[in-house]
Amino acid sequence: MAMEYDNPLLRPGAPVGAWWEGLTPRHWRILWGAYLGWIFDGYEAVALVYALGPALKTLLTADQAKTTPFYVGLAIGITLLGWGIGGLCGGIAADYIGRKRMMIISIIGYASLTGLTAFSNSFATLAALRFVTGLAIGSEWSTGIALVAETWPNRARPKGCGFLQSGFGFGALLAALAWLLIPASGIGGIEPWRIMFALGALPALVCIYLRGAMEESEKWLDAVREHRWAATEHADEAPRQAKRPFTLGEVFREPESRRRVLLATALSFATTVGWWAVSSWLPAYTAGLAKAAGEDPTVWGPRIGIIYNVGAIVAYLIAGFVADAMGRRMFLVMTYAGCIATSVLTYTFTGSLGTFAILAFVNGFFTLGFSYSWMAIYLAELFTSPVRATASSFVFNGARMVAWIFPIIAGQIVGEFGGVSHAALIMSSVFVIGLIAPWFMPETTGKPLPA
Repeated sequence: MAMEYDNPLLRPGAPVGAWWEGLTPRHWRILWGAYLGWIFDGYEAVALVYALGPALKTLLTADQAKTTPFYVGLAIGITLLGWGIGGLCGGIAADYIGRKRMMIISIIGYASLTGLTAFSNSFATLAALRFVTGLAIGSEWSTGIALVAETWPNRARPKGCGFLQSGFGFGALLAALAWLLIPASGIGGIEPWRIMFALGALPALVCIYLRGAMEESEKWLDAVREHRWAATEHADEAPRQAKRPFTLGEVFREPESRRRVLLATALSFATTVGWWAVSSWLPAYTAGLAKAAGEDPTVWGPRIGIIYNVGAIVAYLIAGFVADAMGRRMFLVMTYAGCIATSVLTYTFTGSLGTFAILAFVNGFFTLGFSYSWMAIYLAELFTSPVRATASSFVFNGARMVAWIFPIIAGQIVGEFGGVSHAALIMSSVFVIGLIAPWFMPETTGKPLPA
């Protein structure tokens, strides 16, 4: 079993040094390149949350405006649907054409389409652009995670993947800061929500850096050259064949791979529905608290959003260390227990805004930080290089192909139950899945990445 310890730092009895030993400038370039792409994914997703309400005030007809919560949910749901479909297709493509090439295609696509959203003149136009933007944006995450996981040394890998995931938090923070700094009256007659989407075109410049700084994954190249197509390390030995099987079919052909991907998708579904439920209604709930306290809701909404995302960033940065210390299963259970507890506390709170800010920080720590970090750290450890991007994208984006309907349902719940707190609490109950599924999944802490 010599291959089990392909990294000398993992061999029994080997001296233990700092986790970053063995990292080279190449490793950091790859992380930074993937990180830049993921920053703007975070910006784009959260910019929608802030800009959508003002955009709908401009774009909805008088009749449509009578059911604004429905259209809020519909716009978010359509984005998730496009994200799910595009992410699944992009992840499959990354296992065929390579991680670097797919990442560049994805970034150029979503940057261009986000910028075009600024020119929307009706809800139908906005919805169509949100859908195609989702198609482009979905594949960036799985390609970046696969590339970092396959190039970083085993002991440093969980930390690197956690660092990469923090890019989403920093992007979300940038969106909150931009919304806070853009004048309420706009700039030069341009409405603030249009400026937010126009800024989303900037990531296209990142591709200039990616072309020269990043290298393709050697693990993926080796697997393709050697015609190794199995999805997990437990697959039955089979003759290597020159003709490559369809990667998504291979993920579901093997019983162990199928079990892993279905359980992980259930967890991803819990994360996706829960996060959108919590984050989508946080600005509106904050506005209600601010009005009750006699404060300006237009200031406190973005302020709480920033605090929420700072909490997530802290969680991202330490997730790899915590997951290694606790083990993957316990990390998952702790994460979803925290999501449940903090969501209940957040959406039943009626006290001071200062205390609510602390709750928002802790809620962001769990519902956005830890609840997404596990996918960056754990999924790469469950599948082999030939199907890693496919499996990761199915888990990450396949959940969105089911979850996209839930923001629409949440919009209906607001109308039926008369408040965003009820909608958020009902939808966030999905986190209970995270208390059950981890016990049926393999423990991968300390093991090398499957080849």
